[in-house]
Amino acid sequence: MENLSPRQQDIVDCVRVEARVSVDDLASRFSVTPQTIRKDLNTLCDLGILQRVHGGAMLASGVSNVSYNARRELSADAKRCIGRQAAELVPDQSSLFINIGTTTEQVAMALQAHKGLLVVTNNLNVANTLSNAPGVDIIVAGGSLRKSDGGIVGASAADFMRQFMVDVAVIGASAIDADGALLDYDYQEVQVARAIIDNARRVILVADGEKYIRKAPVRIGHISEISTLVTDVAPPEALVEICGLEKVEIVVCPGQPE
Repeated sequence: MENLSPRQQDIVDCVRVEARVSVDDLASRFSVTPQTIRKDLNTLCDLGILQRVHGGAMLASGVSNVSYNARRELSADAKRCIGRQAAELVPDQSSLFINIGTTTEQVAMALQAHKGLLVVTNNLNVANTLSNAPGVDIIVAGGSLRKSDGGIVGASAADFMRQFMVDVAVIGASAIDADGALLDYDYQEVQVARAIIDNARRVILVADGEKYIRKAPVRIGHISEISTLVTDVAPPEALVEICGLEKVEIVVCPGQPE
């Protein structure tokens, strides 16, 4: 799937800020015709990023995630930056978990030159990314394959992860509440994420700024269980305070807004 156009990405950013947008306002803002905006909205709705309402659009429902390919395109530059920054925190000659997510995939991309890594993952995309990396050995969890994103989920995958105690876990989340709750959409995926957190000496959470405003229904855990948050923008003030109290390190990508 091709990248979102700059205007389509800007439309998504507008909806994140304003919750709901109208065709006429967007046409005026971007100096294009209403017909052009309708085409953009239709594309974004087809991808599951937005949903149409009378006269405009709003973010898609908070009880189901947008498509995996669409998530790859959202904040793509930020995710690449986060991936590189998180990879720098992973030492050579170490073992690690990497779970499902478009941002964790970017961490895997940035780990390809590392040496002496043992990667345990329930993400087939991560396994494929690292399959030709000479310094990386890969163990793939067993369980139910979720074809929509290449994730291996469920109780069997969680039990598989509990066989290990690794140096570092790299995890993603679909949403982070202001009270520090880490959230996702699929309880089967959460079972595996929970096992990963419980069986790692250090946990790195990778999350772009979109995660601070999204909603998701299933609780993974709390930010206090994380060692380091790697992000592209500083979290909301309430979350920064919690991280300070819980001694959670916050790493903001170089060149990104503090």
